[in-house]
Amino acid sequence: MTTVVPRHAATGPERAAPAGGPGPDRAAPVGSGPDRATPVGGPELREFMRSWATGVAVVTSRAAGHPVGCTVNAFTSVSLRPPLLLVSLARTSRTLAAITAEGGFAVNLLGRRQRALADRFATGAVEDRFAGVAHRALDGMPLLDGAMAAAVCAVTQVIAVADHVLVLGSPYWCEAADDADPAVFLGGRYRTVSPA
Repeated sequence: MTTVVPRHAATGPERAAPAGGPGPDRAAPVGSGPDRATPVGGPELREFMRSWATGVAVVTSRAAGHPVGCTVNAFTSVSLRPPLLLVSLARTSRTLAAITAEGGFAVNLLGRRQRALADRFATGAVEDRFAGVAHRALDGMPLLDGAMAAAVCAVTQVIAVADHVLVLGSPYWCEAADDADPAVFLGGRYRTVSPA
């Protein structure tokens, strides 16, 4: 297991809390702890996030009448009342540009046997990603054949945060397979889900 230690953290034996300070029976004051002015770096955060298992999705839209899409794992539900989904995309993403121009997107949740498709939409040339890929369209939003589940959303809000943009969408159509066998990503590689 890799442990990420902030650059400012002291090394060496653990020191006891000073008298009257936080201890086993005392809660630390809000705002206390490590120096918050020196956050961990991007590589450290990336290493931390490798410990978080996620599903794998391809987010799609259209640009100039052509399908576009990219692989993401920064995807989540935000609310059930009203139903809202969120996807996080890099500011430079061509898929993001298409989504904001079209005002809509689809989310295709991939199954375990679609790992090659996930790789294609993550690293393949943007203009070639849909070449030979079976799909259909709903309101112009591409839905990948064989996806474990899919939803089509209307964009409700776009929020720029640092080097990414959060896109919130209101789903107006969705479907899911009964026998889900998801693609799972953990520690930089795909994993298989085992029954509990």
